[in-house]
Amino acid sequence: MEELTTDDAPESIGPYSQGIASGDRIYVSGQGPVDPDTGEVIQGTPGEQTRRTLQNVAAVLQAGGASLDDVVKATVFVKDMRYYDEVNEVYGELMSPPYPARSAVEVVKLPVDIDVEIEVVAEQ
Repeated sequence: MEELTTDDAPESIGPYSQGIASGDRIYVSGQGPVDPDTGEVIQGTPGEQTRRTLQNVAAVLQAGGASLDDVVKATVFVKDMRYYDEVNEVYGELMSPPYPARSAVEVVKLPVDIDVEIEVVAEQ
């Protein structure tokens, strides 16, 4: 197991790694719409938050030598399914076919006050 860290994604807020490379897989911990330079949650629509979130995911993947194109499984956590179409639109812009397998789950609360969090598994 190799820990993946980058200054281009927010620091972990608990006892977990930004990402782990293990064998031919990269596991990226849940990322949210946090500006890695300021450590602040970006203000914006759920779509804008999704874009920042996926940029953070991409930064962790890059630290492991991969990209969003290498994602095989994604889990999307949204605070309200009313945001689903907006999140899905931005997700579809940044991910490429064949799209990864994916789950989308509405959650009551996330560790930080955000509208979306995404975790992924990628192949190197």
